[in-house]
Amino acid sequence: MTDNNKLPLILEPEALESILTAEDNASVKQRLMIIDLGNPQLYQQAHVPGAINVQPHRLVAGTQPAHGKLPALSQLESLFSELGFTGDEHFIVYDDEGGGWAGRFIWTLDVIGHRKYSYLNGGIHAWLKEGHPRESRPNGRASTDVSLTIDDRVIASCDFILEALTSPEFTIWDARSPEEYFGEKVMAQKAGHIPGAINFEWTRAMDPEKNYRIKEGLVAELDALGIKRDQQIITHCQAHHRSGFTYLVAKALGFKSVRAYDGSWSEWGNLPHTPVVQ
Repeated sequence: MTDNNKLPLILEPEALESILTAEDNASVKQRLMIIDLGNPQLYQQAHVPGAINVQPHRLVAGTQPAHGKLPALSQLESLFSELGFTGDEHFIVYDDEGGGWAGRFIWTLDVIGHRKYSYLNGGIHAWLKEGHPRESRPNGRASTDVSLTIDDRVIASCDFILEALTSPEFTIWDARSPEEYFGEKVMAQKAGHIPGAINFEWTRAMDPEKNYRIKEGLVAELDALGIKRDQQIITHCQAHHRSGFTYLVAKALGFKSVRAYDGSWSEWGNLPHTPVVQ
């Protein structure tokens, strides 16, 4: 592997180690930006060499009731300025929970129109349990002046979903728990799910037996439920955290197109005019 622009979307730990330890690809390593979205205490103990820790709250607006919505453009520009973003980087993204926040970060990269990224399959669990190199010293880069624009083709707003409900081209992938989906667990003023949404909880897409890598055989499993690759997918959860992972999975599986509803149930379930099914 000599060109980081050709790194796969799903990057195995052994492949990343070979890149980091190879002596003949200094230019590739210089263009890599490794992002750790895990617990800062774990980061201080052990992380992928060169990784920069980013706290997930930087990726969300944080205002109630829909605290998971996309932050203001100025907030995103501040984050990427601190990261030293130039637009030439290839991001390697991982977390410590199976891919939720890593997927959210990848969605954020799509939102700002940056398409060069990979997900470290299994995250820090796979990296540490399988004996790959680690370090404990923090990393950072010199800040840059950043001006971003928003690509709304990967964002599904409430109004967008209301229009999509009548279109057979769209499928809504609800990444919440069955209890939330069926309205048994109430997380907003209204309980239940968006009409027509199909429930496939995010954790079902990861394999704990393989250190939380993306599970094999998902295409057939999702297809049997009605989440099909020739459909345009809109995925959501409560605050577009868990659905960060399902967004990533849908991209990795080659779905026709994928959008995320960043308002998610915390917005939909608190609006007076949105239809709900239990």
